[in-house]
Amino acid sequence: MTEKNWAGNYEYRAERIARPTSVEELRDLVVGAPAVRALGSRHSFNDLADTDGLLVSMAGLPGAVRIDEASRTVTVGGGVRYGDLARDLQDAGWALHNLASLPHISVAGAIATATHGSGDRNGNLATAVAGLRILNGSGELVALRRGDDDFDGAVVALGALGVVTEVTLDIRPTYDARQRLFGGVPWDAVLGRFDELTSAAYSVSLFTTWAEETVSLAWLKELDGVQTAVGDDFFGAPALTEARHMIPTMDVRNTTEQLGVVGPWSERLAHFRFAFTPSNGEEIQSEYLVPRAKAVEAIEAVRALGPVIAPLLQISEIRTVAADELWLSSAYQTDVVGLHFTWFRDQAGVEAVLPQVEAALLPLGARPHWGKLYVDRDHVVPSLYPRLTAFASLAARFDPAARFRNPFLTNLLP
Repeated sequence: MTEKNWAGNYEYRAERIARPTSVEELRDLVVGAPAVRALGSRHSFNDLADTDGLLVSMAGLPGAVRIDEASRTVTVGGGVRYGDLARDLQDAGWALHNLASLPHISVAGAIATATHGSGDRNGNLATAVAGLRILNGSGELVALRRGDDDFDGAVVALGALGVVTEVTLDIRPTYDARQRLFGGVPWDAVLGRFDELTSAAYSVSLFTTWAEETVSLAWLKELDGVQTAVGDDFFGAPALTEARHMIPTMDVRNTTEQLGVVGPWSERLAHFRFAFTPSNGEEIQSEYLVPRAKAVEAIEAVRALGPVIAPLLQISEIRTVAADELWLSSAYQTDVVGLHFTWFRDQAGVEAVLPQVEAALLPLGARPHWGKLYVDRDHVVPSLYPRLTAFASLAARFDPAARFRNPFLTNLLP
């Protein structure tokens, strides 16, 4: 089998890939395979989703969208992509609290890795999970709801408990939003007024190459009807009058509509349009979620590495995520600031520079995004998760034969 991830930087070593079209077929595959992993939209940049045995694609499993207006929830198949779900919810008059940069990712894959959008008061996508159904290593379907003993350990689970066949998410009535861009935010404002800056809109993203005199781009996402104190100036940065891609060499048509044009949440909260090829596949991504109390220190540390980082970097994004109680969430019990790096697809070059980035950030408590590239040469990451031992016990109960265990999990779990 020769299969690669979306970016093309990782080739799966699994012996074969299966594409079941029913839960029953999936169950037969799982119980018949000594080693198996679920494969979503292939947006991981490391070996998290890989196995030496069987990969099962989620794409062909049932994906019906079932809205329960009374409980304000929606239930979908784990392989459904957020872009499809957002369209169906919007058509029915409902919405999610947030979206990640890419709407092309699968629901199960996103929540399993604590993938997130942005906003001081917005939890990552996994915080919207009200329930899920997991096909465990024994071939049993286990249903969990928010409040159950195992729930907080089972949502962000890295595929270690089994295959998430169905997810129930909180929804809210639909709403409109707009995006505005500002160019050239002074670093003094970022470092000296960070809390004011990131709280100025529903979602604030800052884009930089770390080697610039100012932050090149601030991308604000504002809810329509909510009063804003931001006019044509954002902490010294003027409002832009032409649409921009965060990577100057990329086609702006791939991005969602900007310049204050109001539209449904489903077409504004993601950075990229669902109808276009997502972002730039010729890339590698890394991200580190730093406790908010250490954010300014972390930003200063990365700025000091600017000359080392810039030659390998397409763009970097700074954004915020609210705390939660999910055991393996990168925002577990702390508000965090994400420092995201979109590198050129130079595997050796990126792996050579990451130890310097991690030497600056991991001592500050930064947790790497599970689906992005990181190296952790000193094996620091396990110590950043207080409930990791409890999670390992939970995984052993759900998967006693260790069918879903792979090298990534073996290296992580005690």
